[in-house]
Amino acid sequence: MPAPGDLPLLSQTPPEWAPSVLTDPVGLLIDHAFLEKKAANNAMDLMIRWPGDWVPGWVETMTSVARDEAAHLAQVTRLLLRRGGRLTRIHKNPYANALKALVRRGEIHEALDRLFVSALIEARSCERFALLAEATLDPELAAFYRALHASEMGHYRVFTRLAAKVAGKAEAEARWTQMLEHEAGILARQEPGPRIHSGVSS
Repeated sequence: MPAPGDLPLLSQTPPEWAPSVLTDPVGLLIDHAFLEKKAANNAMDLMIRWPGDWVPGWVETMTSVARDEAAHLAQVTRLLLRRGGRLTRIHKNPYANALKALVRRGEIHEALDRLFVSALIEARSCERFALLAEATLDPELAAFYRALHASEMGHYRVFTRLAAKVAGKAEAEARWTQMLEHEAGILARQEPGPRIHSGVSS
């Protein structure tokens, strides 16, 4: 499994983050379930927002990502129920909301930024699943997080490749650099807690 540092993220989560969030595994799984649900919805929304053939393979790619995320949601839900948890009705994700606030208006800019927001969420999730897989003492959770690490790495790469097709390599690379800087700052401002994208306890 690639190390978290192999990702282009400008900040790295310290190893102590994983043991701290794993003290509330049910809370973490509830947060995780909502993330998978929103990821599936996001892929479908991208497909609906741009349904044509403006980018070759767009519809097929988005439906494939949506299927993956829906399958992850089913897996997380099963793990949650076996551990005595249940989904809540309300869920907040200040990290994702702050990233979405960066999306610009205008079709090409909006598409590019939404792809990069998706890529950033996948990349940060990928980094943190690797840490969780190493830290948990639960064999079932460790195997689950390792599998998710590989899947999210694939999704992150898919979104960045599509971004280059949408806006061209030069514009995409320039905007990606900006978005990476924003992401590091947004993550640093998150509060600690049993969430995949939480901040780190001081």
